Amino acid sequence: MKNSRIAKQGLMLLGCGKMGSAMLEGWLERGLPAGSVWVRDPNPSDWLKKQGVNLNGEMPEAPAIVLVAVKPQMMGDALPDLAALGNGKTLFVSVAAGTTIATFENVLGDRTPIVRAMPNTPAAIGQGISAIVANEHAGTQGLDEAELLLCAVGQVVRLTDESQIDAVTGVSGSGPAYVFHMIETMAAAGEAQGLPADLAMQLAKATVAGAGALAMQADETPSQLRVNVTSPNGTTQAALEVLMDEANGFPALLRRAVAAAADRSRELARG
Repeated sequence: MKNSRIAKQGLMLLGCGKMGSAMLEGWLERGLPAGSVWVRDPNPSDWLKKQGVNLNGEMPEAPAIVLVAVKPQMMGDALPDLAALGNGKTLFVSVAAGTTIATFENVLGDRTPIVRAMPNTPAAIGQGISAIVANEHAGTQGLDEAELLLCAVGQVVRLTDESQIDAVTGVSGSGPAYVFHMIETMAAAGEAQGLPADLAMQLAKATVAGAGALAMQADETPSQLRVNVTSPNGTTQAALEVLMDEANGFPALLRRAVAAAADRSRELARG
């Protein structure tokens, strides 16, 4: 991972749970020297202890970046310790859900460069997608540096306004759970039609994974891919007539689900 500012001044990772560990692993695999990374985590994993990073020691005086990956409920305890780094050139990148840029500015100072990011759990296998947005003090350079870090675990998109984070949370942030539940319910439906439980689950997992991979790789839109596998008066059409029902099918159900997640994201941001 080529960035002279990070290599010279260091990168600090605050919190190294599943998301933090996934990012750290990606950075190290891309060539970031372990000696350039400082990690603060109260309960470091055995894996973390073996990576050669600076663990729970004194932090550098002016790291290039502080990536905040602690749980939102721990933010009140974690941020004040970093206040001395605010209003300077240290870029703060947050992947904590429900914590606004304004919250960081209130603690660190309103001239602090801050990027807020919303990743998702497939980042753990390098297949995530993160949305990022910055305050004016971070600017394009801050977005570039944040994207460099986050692309180690998947795709990165840039938002035009922080208010879009709540919708992103509803679609991609919480979205993997929707897909996992779909796998559960597809498998259960297969069982109801007489399949053994393990076979039904294998079929459901492979079908969702394969369809997702095809949607990513194909030139056609998902709508066209759906049409391609739907024969007139066939089995798929029979199923889609249930799933695509405007009142009781996927359209109404997912609108409500995404709206509920986005609304909850807004509530968390208000405290």
